[in-house]
Amino acid sequence: MTAPRTTVVAVDGPSGVGKSTVGRRIAAHLGLPYLDTGAMYRAVGLKVKRAGIALPVDGDGGPRAAAVAAIAEGADVRVTEESRTLLDGEDVSAEIRSPEISLYASAVSAVPAVRRRLAAIQRRLALEGGGVLEGRDIGTKVVPETPHKLFLDAPAEIRARRRHAELAARGSAEAFEKVLAEMVARDLADETRADSPLTCNATYRRIDTSGLDVDGVVAACLAAIATPAVAGGATTEPQEERDRPTQG
Repeated sequence: MTAPRTTVVAVDGPSGVGKSTVGRRIAAHLGLPYLDTGAMYRAVGLKVKRAGIALPVDGDGGPRAAAVAAIAEGADVRVTEESRTLLDGEDVSAEIRSPEISLYASAVSAVPAVRRRLAAIQRRLALEGGGVLEGRDIGTKVVPETPHKLFLDAPAEIRARRRHAELAARGSAEAFEKVLAEMVARDLADETRADSPLTCNATYRRIDTSGLDVDGVVAACLAAIATPAVAGGATTEPQEERDRPTQG
């Protein structure tokens, strides 16, 4: 099954639900580029951490938010076709996958200036050559006009168990209670931020991954892409409206 090169698939959902793994498989199946947008936020988060800025970041308008916005503006963040993440030319693909950087990614993504910069890059790449994009606001803010919107979900405890096993397999074991607490904290931050919160609205196909293996999730996603629920353009907003921060 090969999709037209202009096809854009949005794969949104909370942390630890398997968006990256599933997104890569969908892209390979459809013959489309894969863009790990979450890795871009993680890379900015890593640069913020390296700059010595501690969490929490104070949202929009405070001194830490201004510092984070300046760091993001000056960061050269790229995701290659081989799914490597480059930060100012350095391959940080492994370093950005730690639980600590997950929290930094969530914190910097709450700064509207950061989201606007990265979302503009993501939208340009998607519209230039199509692709599978995964994140938290791909279908609501980055490319809202695509009819192919998937929302992967599972309870926090199930996602935490998966993440716990993944970390252990990489030799970075963490206590399950710590992994779960960090996942719950990230969920809250993603769902309550003022700008582009994590949302599953009626334009998405929601896929509960709780009882499915990766093959099952991919099959469900491909079936949904083959029969999109919403016609293209149904949620399109003028570009200036998409770029305007949501008022919390």
